[in-house]
Amino acid sequence: MIPVQPDGARDKPLRAVALGGGHGLQATLRALRLLTPDVTAVVTVADDGGSSGRLRRELGLLPPGDLRKALAALAAEDDGGRMWAEVFQHRFGGNGALAGHAVGNLLIAGLLETLGDPVAVLDEVARLMGLRGRVLPMCNVPLDIEADVTGLDEDVTAVRRIRGQVAVATTPGQVQRIRLRADRNGQPTACPQAVQAVLDADVVLLGPGSWFTSVLPHLLVPELHEALVDTAACKVVVLNLVPQPGETAGFSPERHLDVLCQHAPRLRVDAVVADVDSVPTPERLRTAAASLGATAHLSTVTAGGAADRHDPAALALSLRDALQLHGLHDRV
Repeated sequence: MIPVQPDGARDKPLRAVALGGGHGLQATLRALRLLTPDVTAVVTVADDGGSSGRLRRELGLLPPGDLRKALAALAAEDDGGRMWAEVFQHRFGGNGALAGHAVGNLLIAGLLETLGDPVAVLDEVARLMGLRGRVLPMCNVPLDIEADVTGLDEDVTAVRRIRGQVAVATTPGQVQRIRLRADRNGQPTACPQAVQAVLDADVVLLGPGSWFTSVLPHLLVPELHEALVDTAACKVVVLNLVPQPGETAGFSPERHLDVLCQHAPRLRVDAVVADVDSVPTPERLRTAAASLGATAHLSTVTAGGAADRHDPAALALSLRDALQLHGLHDRV
């Protein structure tokens, strides 16, 4: 852990909440655990591909993959925690019914069928893995993502609606806007514990990750959206290192912030963290950040030689510097 707290604040660890999914959320969680032991992950539940999609379709359960990745990222650093993290991430090979399934996905699915309550399931797995923190679903039921996409027809301005996380993430067109559906019809309802975690937090992080399918969905759940608007926490957006093929191909860093503002015009942000080498025009990013009420913080947050991968230690230092400039100097 990066030690910068004075003695008087050591009994009050920073309460951090990170919202997202997939590998982007894993990077944020690994960085945050270097700053504080009190980390909560709020995870998207709209995945419909791979092992998660198969379990979702066959059993009608929450897709477990992104939840599994968040649990592995927060697993204890002792031998037991590392072993469980490795086991959870292990995928079966071969050509049989289990091929491609991750062990953690199957365990979470089994607990969901046995216990029913997703929060109770995740808390039980957290106990098993010796978690430093907590993992919560964004909603307690699986969600569907719908997107308005242009560039799929001869008339490049024509808007076509596509549905499903995989379809949105891999579309060759340009996503204009997304919506969420619960049970393919109703409006999504937030997990109450996730809402409370955001309201109680000292810092809330959005991103990095697949912008339209992992980051923005949190802003489209009404109760979670209001909590993000109302919370007194320092709100930080962590930008991706490179555009994602299909979903955000050709997006500049500031375009990511413009899309965020379009989907949540009332949201105000305190800080935007970006890798200095990923921002070709820093002044444009600073202007875009200012439109959200934020200050842009540019530094090196990549792993050595890997321009598309955040380094947890470097990201933690960048987050610490940003938080210290926004009134949390005695908490990190």
